[in-house]
Amino acid sequence: MVYVSNDNRQNTVKTREFIYCLEDKVINGEKLSPKDAYKLLKIRGIGIYDLFCSANHIRDYYKGNSISLCAIINAKSGRCSEDCAFCAQSVRYESKIKNYPLIKPEVIVSIAEESWKKGAHKFSIVTSGKSLSKQEINKVCIAIKEISKKNHVHRCASLGILTEEMGLSLKQAGLECYHHNLETAESFFPNICSTHRYEERINTLKIAKRLGLKICCGGIFGMGESIEQRVELAFTLKNIGVDSVPVNFLIPIVGTPLENTNILTPLECLKILAVLRFVLPHQNIITCGGRERNLKSLQSVMFLAGANGTIIGDYLTTKGRESDEDLNLIKDLMLRVDEE
Repeated sequence: MVYVSNDNRQNTVKTREFIYCLEDKVINGEKLSPKDAYKLLKIRGIGIYDLFCSANHIRDYYKGNSISLCAIINAKSGRCSEDCAFCAQSVRYESKIKNYPLIKPEVIVSIAEESWKKGAHKFSIVTSGKSLSKQEINKVCIAIKEISKKNHVHRCASLGILTEEMGLSLKQAGLECYHHNLETAESFFPNICSTHRYEERINTLKIAKRLGLKICCGGIFGMGESIEQRVELAFTLKNIGVDSVPVNFLIPIVGTPLENTNILTPLECLKILAVLRFVLPHQNIITCGGRERNLKSLQSVMFLAGANGTIIGDYLTTKGRESDEDLNLIKDLMLRVDEE
């Protein structure tokens, strides 16, 4: 027989009371402090499951039982001039990926249509490189216009650093959302990238927001950042007023500076999702790259820990799951696919 000390019982009760108190605050419209978020990320033991339970309550309260599904296309791959330490597409690293220029608009449209049929109601055109040329933007605009004619898929793009002129052209073509990750906290960013400044990323988000586009912005966790820096990123996203938060977990790519980084444990990943739900109750929390490898057998728990969306299909340079597996998962959890 295993005996549990009174001290352990009392600590468990205190942890549970702390979590439920913060849950009530969030549901009542009150804001968490960075100190509160830090304490939640530090929870260990059985209290982790209380954290997931509360995050699930918050998700259900603000987002209902619908799950948002997004698909992406790697429309231009490799040969990127930037030195982001996690990225297989940087020209500075020896990684084994396919390199190709911007694909034809009709191919992008075809893949968008295929993704729609597989259940994705959001589709994002993603390109490598710091930014696109005017000619490339024009090709993307042609694809966006055609996609908007064929179905009701929500149109998103991730094309790097944005100018006002580029953003206006994209919006006029029918773009609804612009995706541009901050990747990590500003205090940790110099450890990840030296070829452009954090302010450039922030400015791109401001331009997209001024133009009336929705903002999809998140980062990659597990690159060596501290718990404090995870909290820092969460509150930066909150202060910017993003609409969706794509949550990636590092997959160490051979040939990149982070190739020997240890991946996060499944429970650590789920705690990050849960705390993001506490800090950003109104936003879509979308699990993206790295979920298969980092969450392992606990992928089904991501929705019960606060996430309300995921990418289906493949990512940029890594394979994803078959869309049918994710659709079955959502059905088994008695949730439904968001069709808006």
